Amino acid sequence: MAAGSRNGFLGFLGAIWRGINFVRQALLNIIFFGLLLLLIGVAMKTSHPSAELKSGTILVLHPEGRLVEQYSINPTQRAIAALAGEPSRQVQLRDLLSSIDAAAHDPHIKAILLDPGDLQTGALTFAALRQVGHALDQFRKTGKQVIAWSPSYTQSQYYLAVHANRVLMDPQGSAMFTGLSSYQLYFKDLLDKLGVKVHLIRVGKFKSYAEPFILNGPSPAAQEENQSWMGDVWTQWLDSVAKARKLDPAKLSADIVQLPQQVAAANGDLAKMLLNEHLLDGLLTRSQLIAQLQKLGVTDQRGHGFRAIGFRSYLATVKRAQRLHSSQESEVAIIVAEGEIVSGPQKPGTIGGMATARLIRKAREDRRVKAIVLRVNSPGGSVFPAELIRREVQLTRSAGKPVVVSMGNVAASGGYWISMDANQIVAEPNTITGSIGIFGLFFNVPNMLAKIGVHSGGLGTTPWAGAMDQTRPMNPKFSAAIQLVINKGYRNFVGGVAKARHKSFAQIDAIAQGHVWTGRQALKLGLVDQLGGINTAIRLAATDAKLGKKYRVVYRSEPLSRIQRFIVGFSKNAMVGFAGAYGIRLPSWMADLAPRISNDLLLLQQARPGQVNAFAYCFCGQ
Repeated sequence: MAAGSRNGFLGFLGAIWRGINFVRQALLNIIFFGLLLLLIGVAMKTSHPSAELKSGTILVLHPEGRLVEQYSINPTQRAIAALAGEPSRQVQLRDLLSSIDAAAHDPHIKAILLDPGDLQTGALTFAALRQVGHALDQFRKTGKQVIAWSPSYTQSQYYLAVHANRVLMDPQGSAMFTGLSSYQLYFKDLLDKLGVKVHLIRVGKFKSYAEPFILNGPSPAAQEENQSWMGDVWTQWLDSVAKARKLDPAKLSADIVQLPQQVAAANGDLAKMLLNEHLLDGLLTRSQLIAQLQKLGVTDQRGHGFRAIGFRSYLATVKRAQRLHSSQESEVAIIVAEGEIVSGPQKPGTIGGMATARLIRKAREDRRVKAIVLRVNSPGGSVFPAELIRREVQLTRSAGKPVVVSMGNVAASGGYWISMDANQIVAEPNTITGSIGIFGLFFNVPNMLAKIGVHSGGLGTTPWAGAMDQTRPMNPKFSAAIQLVINKGYRNFVGGVAKARHKSFAQIDAIAQGHVWTGRQALKLGLVDQLGGINTAIRLAATDAKLGKKYRVVYRSEPLSRIQRFIVGFSKNAMVGFAGAYGIRLPSWMADLAPRISNDLLLLQQARPGQVNAFAYCFCGQ
């Protein structure tokens, strides 16, 4: 075949192939968009399903994952996880509180079944758990019952469960209450062996966050501080549990100290031990629990369970009713500041200084917003982004709109920095706060490089050019200059707190020094104004703004995109629940998308080479 004929034939085959490929792609697109339109149509029809509640319904509180102020997993990932039938890895505190509060006044809700077994909690969630416990107490005051049951209990899960009328557990379950601890790894010897030189420049006797890089164990000051706040939090745990279970706190504490003997006396049967110590009201299997709940409420249509509704489904029903009755009333805006405080744009769960400042500014400029509650749950972070937020709080207050800070589990160091200029500060008794101090942290690695035959050489136009180059030793005179910068930052912090709290510099300096306090201790020291949860802060903000009782509460956050709103809405609709009931779910690997980032690493990533990096951060036993 001639070259021209061969090329023509090949061109003809290529044209046929391109035509086939075009038809294939067109068919795939038609199928894809057809399915998409079908899903959209179903979603639109079922986006507002009529979830009719019937009398005798039991509200099931089975929170899964970490208890957070706001989701750090983005909406698309949460929606995909819901479509995949995966357990939620986070639950918002506000959602639990809202569902409990609504249920208290709902005639259809007979009781609450609380199962905290999949709630991931720890010592630094006691303040949030205390708020949920208070909501359960208010629910019980209406005459309705709360039944707590779990296969097993952790120390913090049990702290929540004691707010129930009855605390039950599976006969094969377990719970061991051992107290609080704060242990961490120390790296001085390792860094010395590697040839890494650490320069810690700090102000504050108790500012111990970076001690693991310069010591092989905690300093006496760190031990003293940890004993202070952990001792107070543990005392509050003992008092709360003892009061709820009608026990003597001293005896409860003594029994915990005698834990090995208690276990031996029960022959290793932890459930029996807890029952004997009156820490449980009964031992029931799941089927026995269902039988009791059927007597308390109503047997379901199939006769195998009880009439129930999950708190997420119930909350969606409540929110739809609220939207139907919404009005143009004045607003109290809640802005959540949760996580480390860092520079630049950040995802929820981390406080971006500019983003949070922008939310406060928008709320200040919105005529509907009459007051702001800044909900702080943060161990701090970089100083400059914290200062951006503080300035907006100050400007909002100067503009005549009150700002009330509601402290969550932790509002320490930078978390206190952004709080100090509020009209009022509200904290839970077991909130971790204070830690007023700052530090700078620098690493130099010339010795480490020398160990592998790498050396740094060159010149600078001044003695200080390249002074912060990590490959070179730090000049002692330059280090002394940085110490002066950190000293000034500390004076600014203490001076700012003194001005805001109407105290002298010396008075605040005496309780600063990087010392961590509980909310109860902070109230006595004058660092907070009142003890309470977010509802207390909302009432104070409304009172300061002279709103009376005619106002609505709105959480302000960065808006979702249209596609995010669609995916989130679709994942919650009735069709998804129907499909899930028949085992139709997305592959589980699609739900496992959220990366886990170390908090410490995230903080150290904010240290920019060639700049003085000041941090107002509290390790706070995390």
